[in-house]
Amino acid sequence: MNTDLLHRLLDVDPVAGPVELLHRARGDRHLPYLVLAALARDGVRMGEHARAELRRARDRADCYARVARELADATGVRPIRDLPLAGYYPPDLPRPLGGLSLVSPTEATLWQAVNRLVTDHPVESVEVTLLGERPRHTAVTLRWPAEDPLLDPWYEVRVATAALTGDLATVPVRPYLAADDHVECLIALAEEGLGRAFLAGDVIDVAHLAGQPFEPVETAAVVAAYRLAPEAAALLDLAAEHVPLGSLRDVRTVLEAEVAPELRRRRTLARPLRPRHGTLLRRTVIRHQWDEALLLPAGDAGLLLTPVADYLLGPEGTRPTAAERAAALAALRAWDTTAPGSPDPARCTGLSEPRHR
Repeated sequence: MNTDLLHRLLDVDPVAGPVELLHRARGDRHLPYLVLAALARDGVRMGEHARAELRRARDRADCYARVARELADATGVRPIRDLPLAGYYPPDLPRPLGGLSLVSPTEATLWQAVNRLVTDHPVESVEVTLLGERPRHTAVTLRWPAEDPLLDPWYEVRVATAALTGDLATVPVRPYLAADDHVECLIALAEEGLGRAFLAGDVIDVAHLAGQPFEPVETAAVVAAYRLAPEAAALLDLAAEHVPLGSLRDVRTVLEAEVAPELRRRRTLARPLRPRHGTLLRRTVIRHQWDEALLLPAGDAGLLLTPVADYLLGPEGTRPTAAERAAALAALRAWDTTAPGSPDPARCTGLSEPRHR
């Protein structure tokens, strides 16, 4: 991994110099940090503002690593995707971390992790999404301001009871991710292809995985079992245009036989499922005695009462009307007065939607 590769991936003529390379990298929210690190490693002269931006990126990565370590020790959640991938990068070229993804073995441990995050960090946004019915999976995304909230992305930690959420249509939720670390990283990268096109950063991730001892037949079988053969093949094909694949080259060869069967399976099993997203009604004092969320009916929608906040549930991508919010808040107040052991309503706050991030 070097600046020559970055020039190729970003389609920048090396003659244009480091300023143009950094300018092009800013089209990706997190790639500039990797470019700055590569330029610093090459001894390129940079001023105070560039050095400060790189320092904040390193501090951000250190914060995520510390949070993941503390939550793993306290609750049993574990990181997937971004942080494990960062472990394959050299110390002088740290992987940019846009967020931290954690998978929880149970809903109880998920809320334990969320409670600790809300307690230990200045969290300003807690978003909840429910996936499926039986079993039901929960995903919670927490955000708080970066050191420079105008220049840097907010901190973002996502905790879910499912390791891989699929596309909610043809690729199902897969709760567990169990393989060798480098194989898990490949699977998590391929999963990204269900929701977006692969980017330059994905190619760089593959470049850092390519030196690992992938066993071709076994790896291809595991990727296929997770329903990701087409995405993994597309990712490796893109990466092969720019970097040596190492042992992944043979993985790609074996994967070829798995792509068409998976695509046929998807054509016959399309069952679109819209996740339910929670619109924040109020943040509450932490309900430490709760180890799971409570789902209550509320007309055509539903109320989701969690250990940290209460929500009005609705299909993802929709927003409740003012009347629906008012009815939901009235239902919450009625529940406050009748539920045994319910929290003091005076200690709950009716907050609006999360602030700009």
